[in-house]
Amino acid sequence: MGSGTVEAFVSVPSKIVSVSTTATTTVAGRNSVPPPSGSRRKLTRGMHMKSQATQVKPDSPASASPGNTKRVYLLNEGNKDMKMLLGGKGANLCEMAKLALPVPPAFIITTETCLEYFSEGTGNLPKALNYEAELKTLEDDTGKTFGDPKNPLLVSVRSGAPASMPGMMDTVLNLGLNDEIVQGIIDTTGNERFAYDTYRRFLNMYSDVVMDMDKEPFEEVLDRIKARKGVKLDLEMDAEDWKEVVGEFKKLNPNVPTDPREQLRGAVLAVFRSWNNDRAIRYRSYNGIPDEWGTAVSVQAMAYGNMNDGCGTGVAFSRNPSTGENKFFGEFLPNAAGEDVVAGIRTPQPLEEMAEKWPEVYSELFSYQEKLEKYYGDMQDIEFTVENGRLYMLQCRNGKRTAKAAVKIAVDMVKEGTLTETDALLRIPANQMDFFLHPTLDPKAKKTLIGEGLPASPGAATGKIVFTPDDAEAMANVGEDVILVRKETTPEDIHGMKSAQGVLTALGGMTSHAAVVARGMGRCCVSGCTAAEVNFSAKTLTLGDVVLKEHDVITIDGSTGEVYLGAVDRRSATEDVDFQTVLGWADSMRKLKVFTNADTPEQAATARGLGAQGVGLCRSEHMFFEPERISAMRAMIVSESKEERLEHLATLSKFQRKDIEEILTEMDGLPVTIRLLDPPLHEFLPHSEDEMKALADTVGKPLSVVKDRVAQLQEVNPMLGFRGCRLSVVYPEITEMQAKAVAAGAAMCKKAGRNPKAEIMVPVVSTARELRLIVPRIQKAVAEELEEAGVKVEIPIGTMMELPRACQTADDIVATEGVEFMSFGTNDLTQSVWGFSRDDAIKFIGRYSEQGLLDFDPFARVDEKGVGGLIRTALDKARAQQPDTKVGICGEHGGEPDSVQFFHSLDFDYVSCSPFRVPIARIAAGQAAASESLKKAEKLYRESITNLKRKGKKSD
Repeated sequence: MGSGTVEAFVSVPSKIVSVSTTATTTVAGRNSVPPPSGSRRKLTRGMHMKSQATQVKPDSPASASPGNTKRVYLLNEGNKDMKMLLGGKGANLCEMAKLALPVPPAFIITTETCLEYFSEGTGNLPKALNYEAELKTLEDDTGKTFGDPKNPLLVSVRSGAPASMPGMMDTVLNLGLNDEIVQGIIDTTGNERFAYDTYRRFLNMYSDVVMDMDKEPFEEVLDRIKARKGVKLDLEMDAEDWKEVVGEFKKLNPNVPTDPREQLRGAVLAVFRSWNNDRAIRYRSYNGIPDEWGTAVSVQAMAYGNMNDGCGTGVAFSRNPSTGENKFFGEFLPNAAGEDVVAGIRTPQPLEEMAEKWPEVYSELFSYQEKLEKYYGDMQDIEFTVENGRLYMLQCRNGKRTAKAAVKIAVDMVKEGTLTETDALLRIPANQMDFFLHPTLDPKAKKTLIGEGLPASPGAATGKIVFTPDDAEAMANVGEDVILVRKETTPEDIHGMKSAQGVLTALGGMTSHAAVVARGMGRCCVSGCTAAEVNFSAKTLTLGDVVLKEHDVITIDGSTGEVYLGAVDRRSATEDVDFQTVLGWADSMRKLKVFTNADTPEQAATARGLGAQGVGLCRSEHMFFEPERISAMRAMIVSESKEERLEHLATLSKFQRKDIEEILTEMDGLPVTIRLLDPPLHEFLPHSEDEMKALADTVGKPLSVVKDRVAQLQEVNPMLGFRGCRLSVVYPEITEMQAKAVAAGAAMCKKAGRNPKAEIMVPVVSTARELRLIVPRIQKAVAEELEEAGVKVEIPIGTMMELPRACQTADDIVATEGVEFMSFGTNDLTQSVWGFSRDDAIKFIGRYSEQGLLDFDPFARVDEKGVGGLIRTALDKARAQQPDTKVGICGEHGGEPDSVQFFHSLDFDYVSCSPFRVPIARIAAGQAAASESLKKAEKLYRESITNLKRKGKKSD
């Protein structure tokens, strides 16, 4: 290293080095942890590495192709803002190196190179990729040589996408080994056990990740040798045991390349390929990560946590990721490799025990986590290794956390002055906020405790036990609640974890794969339930004396780590002060109003309690599903004359008037949009013989007549059939009854001294001509009812935009006299644009996502290009005709955060969603406004800088 630079890795064999951030200071060492008795502790020069953060070498070779595209970066050539190019892992490695933290030297192959690999399609590395110069820099910085038996450099080859995808893609550790190099490590370190433990790890991982071999035979070898020796833990295996394991592994796969460069090439290719493995595709689909991003590949010098008892590895969080408590939190394993912690192979120890075992190393780690959290302004997830008392920082990233932790961390950081309210609000995962709205276990309920583990991800879940992710997915698809039970989860379990209500694992800690992924998904999880014996072949879970079979019911509490037999009563969610604070921030920033979809007074009351500012959709047909009401509804539908229909409509009118009055009462002073009857007839027609007999008795007609009438009303495609405004056209008396019911309900509220704000919406409109026919009928009926009641109430009329033709002719629609608002019904609009039946799409939409045909479910998130394109067209036409037309959305997309962002960008007046999604929509609407505000501020700042530069040039 040149003068004036920091040596972050200093060759002081018997000292632990603490790294200063001052650029001209080499820091002193500290006392190390003594080696275990009887072992030789030879630390070669190769065990201590220089930092690439120290300087940018003027002669550093750039891996560039024709066209000057740089494909490989050293750590001193990148920074945290290059995540799209270097991936989150690579960009943060660069930033930690810049901060002079002890980061093993590395180079990073870009995400663009990954995409180039797929584009070329040869199965080989891109022709223009050459990392030899950067590999030589790693050799220089470590004092080791790749492939040299006397002083070997081993590397890790890790994936790293722009967005965190924990465990979804592949990694190869300890790469660069062969028989000759293993013997060289033994000769150099005198540690035969370490050498063979490392070798068996490499052979296993390379066979699995690069050569796509089944892991089971390798695990069976390990289990067989452990059983013969009478041990359970890896730590209990000695050098001869690992040597035997290596021999068996080489028999299973004699084709692992012995040339380290060939190994490296294979590993880089494997990481590229893993971008498109099933679990990665599923994870991207679940989390809205674009397929077009690709993954970077970081090639980094190995640091060893499995050399002896003076070594170890761990994962830490700057705050508790489950509760959000401002307390350094994490776990470590002595004499272990990193995959042991993440995979949950051994249950790790809390960091407090590391503080006792290695107080100086712990103090150093603590200072780094403080520095990183302050620097990034967010809770950090850190991976580290301790090699012979020396700390190495392997990764940092913004940590996955539970909904509760996300809210508490955001509020605390604002109080601490670390974040502004705007920045803090943008850190909240809006789609997880329903955590605060759902029940928890009732502490007074009778419970039979059968096991205890670690409270890895809070919440309570009850379900039937399943043992495979495929079973979890299959049962969830038919509406079953399941608990996925595993020894430990792997990335391949992602679809099962997504489908399950909760996850229970026998192994693993608070930072294992199960815990991290469950927290990110908002799933309840109990990990490390060490008393649990999971038998996959017999499909049983044994906890003490209790033996449970597949589909037996259990309840898990991810907040306490407890496991209970059977179902346990739950209680309503309690108000969370921090959550209310976050909602207050959102409300103060958002422009969009948030309404609810509510069909009953109870739903309206619930939504108002959750902050709804009105009802954007009251589906009047949903008022008639109760037994007494559905009978009258069916009778009306099968009526053969207007006189019969009017008789049954009179009965329905009584129910409707009462319900509308009660809903208007609950929403007093707030708008309530009542949609006219829109029942696909198949939802109401009787199907069974008993139902038809009951209907025949109700209408006083022979069963044969009722059967004939039902047969006449059957439709081939009910969703595009006789529904919506088509009922108003053919049977105007239905619309007249409903319009009068709305007016009557409003009049009764008015007389009671309340402030009713009823609105009437006409559904399934395809042409303005329908409205020109229907709107006057509504106006006439409303006027007659209000005149009879002797009150004056304004009742605006609008239309539901849910067909492509309506969007294309929106200017004609809003020009219709009496039409004052338009609300987009994105559920049906999505069906009609895509040609997908929402009820049937579940049969194939998952396969579409897995094969890259869909980036997301268009029924869950609005399709901005297709459906969104029609919405833009409609808005442009409508606003050109009537600039002050009120615009909203009442499909379920109104409660989905990305969709809310889209509607905000189009200057909608409101979004409407189901009651329990109202808080999510409030937060998403606040985030949309906050994001827009920040972008405007950044634009003004850039413009001001540009103007200053221009003025400077003029003055020159």
